[in-house]
Amino acid sequence: MSQDVRNVLDALSTITEPWQPHRLTSINDYDVKVVKLEGEFVWHTHPDTDELFLVVSGTLTIQLRDRDVTLGPNDVFVVPKGVEHCPRADSEVQALLFEPKGTVNTGDAGGDLTSELRELR
Repeated sequence: MSQDVRNVLDALSTITEPWQPHRLTSINDYDVKVVKLEGEFVWHTHPDTDELFLVVSGTLTIQLRDRDVTLGPNDVFVVPKGVEHCPRADSEVQALLFEPKGTVNTGDAGGDLTSELRELR
């Protein structure tokens, strides 16, 4: 991976489909991913890792079984490992995700929304 400066907004502008994470950069054993979110995702867990969401624009609701967490621009929330969650964006959200390399976006659920991590162009 190149060690060039990456601009988050420029990277997000290249993404055309929701729920398709792209690697912005990596640090140690973690990927920093940019993603656009729209609609409701799938209920899932990541049994072995926490997942950090940082909202760049829009409003993201992370549905948990016992409550909803609402994030706006510049808000950060960590879903603890093993906690079932379902992100929902009523309109487009642009976000960063911080996850260990190899983390599958749909966690243990699989299904049609599972996406291979893509590289930015």
